[in-house]
Amino acid sequence: MQLPREYVAYLAKQLLKRLSAEGLIQFEQPEYVTEVITQVMLDELSVEDRINDEVRKILQQHEGEMKQVGASYEEMFKKVKRQLVRERKVVL
Repeated sequence: MQLPREYVAYLAKQLLKRLSAEGLIQFEQPEYVTEVITQVMLDELSVEDRINDEVRKILQQHEGEMKQVGASYEEMFKKVKRQLVRERKVVL
């Protein structure tokens, strides 16, 4: 994730404020809705972090094979990550 949590919370609050000001939505508990929006945004922003963690685990399991064939860790990281992103249809 490249945005600080505080900034994500700020963006969520501004989004809710703008939608409310334009009369598009109304809520009885705006603080709760802001927290939900913040959490959804943080979950989406952390997708890349979770994919990177999974790639590291996969490469760790195949470390011996990579050494045998002389594969570069960085190159394999990029390839495996690209594959996972494609399989999951994720936009990073």
